[in-house]
Amino acid sequence: MNTSVNNKVAVFGATGHTGRFVVDELIRRGMVPVALARDSGKLAAAGFESRGIQTRCVSIADDAALDQALQGVAALINCAGPFLETANQLAAAAIRNRVHYLDVSAEQMSAHDTLKNFDGPAREAGVLVMPAMGFYGGLADLLATAVTGDWDAVDDIRIGIALDSWHPTEGTRITGARNTAHRLVVSDGKLVPMTLPATEIAWDYAEPFGRLDAIEVPFSEVILMTQHLSIGQLHTYLNLSALQDIRDPLTPPPAAADESGKSAQIFLVDVIASKDGQTRKLVAQGRDIYGFTAPLICEAVQRILQGEVKQHSGAHAPGAVFDARSFLHALAPELVCTFEAV
Repeated sequence: MNTSVNNKVAVFGATGHTGRFVVDELIRRGMVPVALARDSGKLAAAGFESRGIQTRCVSIADDAALDQALQGVAALINCAGPFLETANQLAAAAIRNRVHYLDVSAEQMSAHDTLKNFDGPAREAGVLVMPAMGFYGGLADLLATAVTGDWDAVDDIRIGIALDSWHPTEGTRITGARNTAHRLVVSDGKLVPMTLPATEIAWDYAEPFGRLDAIEVPFSEVILMTQHLSIGQLHTYLNLSALQDIRDPLTPPPAAADESGKSAQIFLVDVIASKDGQTRKLVAQGRDIYGFTAPLICEAVQRILQGEVKQHSGAHAPGAVFDARSFLHALAPELVCTFEAV
């Protein structure tokens, strides 16, 4: 990394499950994290200061405290959901202090509002705002951007997500309980409410999953992709057993499988795009959706700070900012991508 670049990055929600992965990944990449959280007790218990990591306890309702916490940092990563409750205040604070803002929201309405409300202010401040730069949202947007390539419009995109299990974090459960907005899909080129009851299909995933029952569950990738891709139809499916896991109140939280802290969970994402009778497919495989979010969003921050972007200000989806294929290639070995003939 170019040491002349300000590489100090604030992480809000640093004491949470995903936030800790993000802090560790920033250090691994040679960046300097600043751990932000609302609970001073959790900050102290996390042991950041013993590792030489600066900590700041702040409330999102206190603009002055947020401004002080963001002094000297180049970017802010928000890992604290529900994002419908945190994104507006934190994005506004970041822009006010001329700091790039990114979050990991899977919530469609949060991503929509962030893109809509902060594009103009971010352009004026000369910073980038990028919501939903996590496993749900940013990854599928980058995969779709890569697979569509030189197509200026797409008739149909179908996304199939498979998880061998889904052990949700406390934050995921809280967000799910509060996120009651009707989910959106794309039909005839327009964002429309998803038809209820949700469509169930059989999806032929690659090994080790194979053919599984899946159900339509669109996440924030729908909002991101419609921001910069012309799509006739867009639908996202999740294997039914993973949805049943997260709906079961007895499913335990993720457990570390090794010293990295990642769980043993494996994931697969299929993106299938069609145009004028031609079909392209990109398959991505990896481990632990929460742990994987860290290299995903930290790669984004690193590229932004190094100026490796197509857009230098405004609110954007990752596919509009980065070279998607180069970005995905840089995530290896955490992510293995394969283009398949269809």
